[in-house]
Amino acid sequence: MPDTIERVCFLLTLRQDRIEDYLAAHDTVWPDMLSALRAAGWTNYSLFLRPEDGLVVGYLETPDFATAQAAMAATEVNARWQATMAEYFLASSPTEPGARPDRALHRLTEYFHLD
Repeated sequence: MPDTIERVCFLLTLRQDRIEDYLAAHDTVWPDMLSALRAAGWTNYSLFLRPEDGLVVGYLETPDFATAQAAMAATEVNARWQATMAEYFLASSPTEPGARPDRALHRLTEYFHLD
């Protein structure tokens, strides 16, 4: 395992009328989706919600986020999961309704870390 770990934080926005359904979907994340995330190098992965406006904050650690994203994109289970999750999110742009959440996430820039 590499000496460096990339810490990744990202934002997405849920549709207000679908928040409860989205949360319920995460009560039983498919086992093959969980296995695919682990195999792709997603570790210490958490999702947080600000329910008043549907803001989702995701955090994960991985040796290389681009590689981890590509590994997930290559899996059939991720395609199915993203298609299922798309209905819960606001479109990332008016020209891209129903875009997959994994392609619409807004990554934040890390500027400070306390070990």
